[in-house]
Amino acid sequence: MLEFIMTAPKQEAKKVIDSLPEDTSYDEILKELAFDRMIQKGLKDSSENKTISNQEMKNRIKQW
Repeated sequence: MLEFIMTAPKQEAKKVIDSLPEDTSYDEILKELAFDRMIQKGLKDSSENKTISNQEMKNRIKQW
C-alpha cells in the first residue's frame, strides 16, 4: 500500500475546503482558496518586512 503524503499547499487547500459548507459552489471554493493565498502571502511579506507604509501607498496612488 502506498502512503500518501500531501505537500504543505495541498494541506492548506484541503483545510480551507473542509472549512466550507457542503453546498459551497465550485466558484466559491476557488474564491476562498484565492483569498486564503492572498492572506498567507501578505503575512509572509509582512514578516519579511516587504511592505510599504500607508503614506508611501498614498503617494503611489496619486501618481496613477
